[in-house]
Amino acid sequence: MSEPPILIIPYMWIGDFVRCHTVVRLLRERSPTAAIDVLTTSMVAPLLDYMPGVRKGIVVDLPRKRLALNQHRALARRLRAENYGHALVMPRTWKAAVAPFLAGIPRRTGFVGEGRFGLINDLRFGERRLPRMADRCAALALAKDERTPSAWPLPELKVPAADCANWRQRLELAADGRPVVALAPGAVGPSKRWPGESYVELARRLCAEGHWVWVIGGPNEKDLGAEIAARAQIRDLTGPDLRNAILALALADVAVSNDSGLLHVAAALGTPAIGIFGPTSAWHWAPLNPIAAVVETTDTLACRPCHKPVCRLGHHRCMRDISVDRVATAIRRTIAGPLQRTSI
Repeated sequence: MSEPPILIIPYMWIGDFVRCHTVVRLLRERSPTAAIDVLTTSMVAPLLDYMPGVRKGIVVDLPRKRLALNQHRALARRLRAENYGHALVMPRTWKAAVAPFLAGIPRRTGFVGEGRFGLINDLRFGERRLPRMADRCAALALAKDERTPSAWPLPELKVPAADCANWRQRLELAADGRPVVALAPGAVGPSKRWPGESYVELARRLCAEGHWVWVIGGPNEKDLGAEIAARAQIRDLTGPDLRNAILALALADVAVSNDSGLLHVAAALGTPAIGIFGPTSAWHWAPLNPIAAVVETTDTLACRPCHKPVCRLGHHRCMRDISVDRVATAIRRTIAGPLQRTSI
């Protein structure tokens, strides 16, 4: 007899959404006959098409800065019709727990967060003792008193080869044997972005060395991507459809990314990825999946890591001091050899 379906309510940032596949894999091990659905926004929904073990996404775009109770009630009606037996609520906000409660899902697991007594009936404590977001999300898939494992199952994204070939043909992206390097220059907050000028110089070098270079990103990176592409004469694939970035990363030989969601996408696809980290700690925020290299400043800065979206001191040295030479060297090593995470 099959078990009731399970609903995962993840954080809706791209990197955190990719991390939730660890939770899918944990639940699949523990409840092999239960269907697993994931609440999603329109923006991140394309990721679910490539996540093994997910039955479907429940797509809803709720407003971020107000309760919108009528929309939560409408979502609750949709959830009630699915007869979920268990919901895992990863965001710690009061608002994230409203629809599962109104839907009457019998078991609702989450951290206490914003005093969610009653809304969450399988309350977990100790969130602050779990320093990484990956640990906090995955811990909700364990039994209440279960010990945290030494290693979590890694997220996986699997893209059919036919999807890649059709997409490449549709966008007229020639396949002539030259290595493809995908550049992801965006990030949430300007302090996590390696300077656009550095990406331009890197792209010019890569083109001169005989590589195809694509710049990828979401709608917020469109202006930045267009500027880099125009100045370096490379292909601009930024835009509102996340599927373009997913397929570009699936086809790339190497991805270069700031600490952003697309770094997690590349790593989960198995694409060798180079992560550029400035104000954030790679230990805290790098993907669980192995990446080819972590590039950080070699200078000792008392302000780093600050984990702030904007440099409080105004100098942004943690990113500006990372040279194009070091990133280019990491790319060459990655193309020449097997995947082996290093710091450069």
